[in-house]
Amino acid sequence: MRTHVTIIGAGLGGLTLARVLHVHGIPVTVHEAEASPAARAQGGMLDIHEHNGQAALAAAGLTEEFRGLVLPGRQASRALAPDGTVLYEEADDGTGGRPEVLRGELRRILLDSLPAGTVRWGQKADRVHGLGDGRHVVTFADGDSVTTSLLVGADGAWSRVRPLLSDAVPEYTGISFVETYLPDAGTRHPAAAKAVGDGAMFALAPGKGIQAHRETGGTLHTYVALRRTLDWFAGVGFADAAAAERIAAEFDGWAPELTALITEGETAPVFRPLHTLPGDHRWDRVPGVTLLGDAAHLMIPNGEGANLAMYDGAELGKALAAHPEDTEAALTAFEGAMFARSAAEAADAVHLHELMYGEDTPHGLIALLAGAGPAA
Repeated sequence: MRTHVTIIGAGLGGLTLARVLHVHGIPVTVHEAEASPAARAQGGMLDIHEHNGQAALAAAGLTEEFRGLVLPGRQASRALAPDGTVLYEEADDGTGGRPEVLRGELRRILLDSLPAGTVRWGQKADRVHGLGDGRHVVTFADGDSVTTSLLVGADGAWSRVRPLLSDAVPEYTGISFVETYLPDAGTRHPAAAKAVGDGAMFALAPGKGIQAHRETGGTLHTYVALRRTLDWFAGVGFADAAAAERIAAEFDGWAPELTALITEGETAPVFRPLHTLPGDHRWDRVPGVTLLGDAAHLMIPNGEGANLAMYDGAELGKALAAHPEDTEAALTAFEGAMFARSAAEAADAVHLHELMYGEDTPHGLIALLAGAGPAA
């Protein structure tokens, strides 16, 4: 009999694993803290890469469904100077290998591909402990618990499963994002819409930047980056209506069509501090448990996080299917490949981070884009 797999976390990585296990006839249950699929917004645009994210969706048998989500034209990108001058521009000619989709829609097709009841909503993991012989107990905040002989932590940066394997704790990178949204921008915020263009836009200076992406319905989704301490951000007061103005003050003298992406939002700015695990994070094999995605290799955003999580899920599912009588062999093979893959990506993420927010920005990044195509 195949081992029933217990997954903590219904993000893209956990759901991809669940789907690949289902395809191979392996029983699986996913426990998710959120109360329902619609409990919160699922984030913005994702570029899904051929070699990992798209490969994972192919393993899940969802390529056609994925293609139906792709938003034409969103692979376009441009770089602006702080005064609004266009420094670099690349159109979307339809031949790129990183089509853009909305994260929430991608999650939806994964959820729809699973049998009813696979995901148990409203079950936030509170405590996890081992019983020996590869068995573990997960106790949820509502008092329920589950005992399993194969536990997968797909529960993100602050994973409750990770301490079974590693003492590593995410550390603040020194830089944070502040998210804002401008709906119906073509009509209501035409200058900002023109600055962003058809796809992604970035305007960068040492230690800060304004990055935006055009989503569906003319919505502009902006990530404002600032290298500041957590104490500094605490002083901004994000519950205060004036928070956007305080953030915009850090971009004094920048073009008004760029600062409008901060000040003209109709919802409160959202604070997103960036944390990472060590780039070479790994652990010794512990029977009956493993991690994937951010729980395993949280890194600086570089356009690969969701792709890597899905690829982890697909690779783990395939490994378990290939070793039906030897779970430990499957986990050993999976982890060895994941450690090497994630360490390489973490190093690339640090390099990209320096190109984006270091002293030479944006020139090094533009040179990379012009010479080798988009890096993120």
